[in-house]
Amino acid sequence: MRHRAAWHFRSACHQRNPSIPLTVDVTENVSLYAGVSGSSTNFGSAGFSSFQITSWNIGFQADLYQQNGGTFPTVTLQSTITQSIPNGPLGTTSFNNILEFDYALDSDETRGLLSGFQHTRTDVGNALGRINPNTIAYVGGYYQWPNNWKFTGRVGVQSFEGAQLLTLTSIQPFTQPIVRLDLDRMDDNDNRLFGITAEIMWVPKPAYQLTVRTPLYAVRN
Repeated sequence: MRHRAAWHFRSACHQRNPSIPLTVDVTENVSLYAGVSGSSTNFGSAGFSSFQITSWNIGFQADLYQQNGGTFPTVTLQSTITQSIPNGPLGTTSFNNILEFDYALDSDETRGLLSGFQHTRTDVGNALGRINPNTIAYVGGYYQWPNNWKFTGRVGVQSFEGAQLLTLTSIQPFTQPIVRLDLDRMDDNDNRLFGITAEIMWVPKPAYQLTVRTPLYAVRN
């Protein structure tokens, strides 16, 4: 089963965001995962802040249809619930759903084309704040070398419906491009051993994000 990471909407700042997920392959086509994420943020000349745990998440990924050499692409659904830390009035809960189509160009599925949609809804713990849904449509492709290094590129359009925080701060709706580049080290079963993601988002000004992923796997035999 292919393991693919989601797009995520972030605020306009420079961040380093390691995530530590645990993935369990329930069947060949279905995986469950959970984990925590943390970040260190750069605010200009002040440098990067100390690393802090910022959220936990739980979700699943399922192949609804597999190409297996056919003409119709693999269809994958990924759904994640993320709870920010702290919880309570200052916390947020986000519901992220991705539907992706993967058309492999060879029998080994080492190169192919991608397209998909992501929808994110965020609930704010305090009734004085509101974050409206965010939707991304994207296309891309991937190539995996014989040494199991894999590069994936996606370009898309992000439509954010705006936000209202308290009564003083509002973020206006916008529709802007988004670019994501992934470099992953895979094993022979196409599980990610290590990954680095670079993302550029216009929100509406350009924002840059670098994410390091170090997953842990539990496989049922």
